[in-house]
Amino acid sequence: MQSPSAQVFLGLGSNLGDRLATLDAGLRALEALGFRTRALSSRYETEPVGGPAQGWYVNAVVRGETELPPRQLLEACLHVERQLGRERRVRWEARTLDLDLLLYGDLVLDEPGLRVPHPRLCERRFVLEPLAELAPELRHPLLGLRVAELLERCPDVSAVRRLAAAGARG
Repeated sequence: MQSPSAQVFLGLGSNLGDRLATLDAGLRALEALGFRTRALSSRYETEPVGGPAQGWYVNAVVRGETELPPRQLLEACLHVERQLGRERRVRWEARTLDLDLLLYGDLVLDEPGLRVPHPRLCERRFVLEPLAELAPELRHPLLGLRVAELLERCPDVSAVRRLAAAGARG
């Protein structure tokens, strides 16, 4: 029996190599594993936050659907990251691809290695800007605040610049 489809939001980021091409390749690889893209935010060039000195990122948020349960979706994201050359040596270091499970419907999970909604979602302008582009009225399942409100209250002052609209897909 197939699980019902869940609306999911994923954060995508890259600051090594051809950043735009890597985001596109990561999304295609996720789609091959059971993720269906419904909307993709504009791409944003963003200042690195935390970690060692490194180049600027390109970030985006994708809204999609999947029958994969949260743990399997996380494993698919980690698999795609590795497939596209991500190595995990130092926390918050430069990376070819970063895929974060931001929201999985209204689900709230706190398990070893998996927290939904993403625990730093409200602290990251590079996530909130593209998420607000896609779903400004969406409510955070724990805080009850709309994404637009979270963005207004975000303490992060790092630079986030829109590059280009990607448009809806699928």
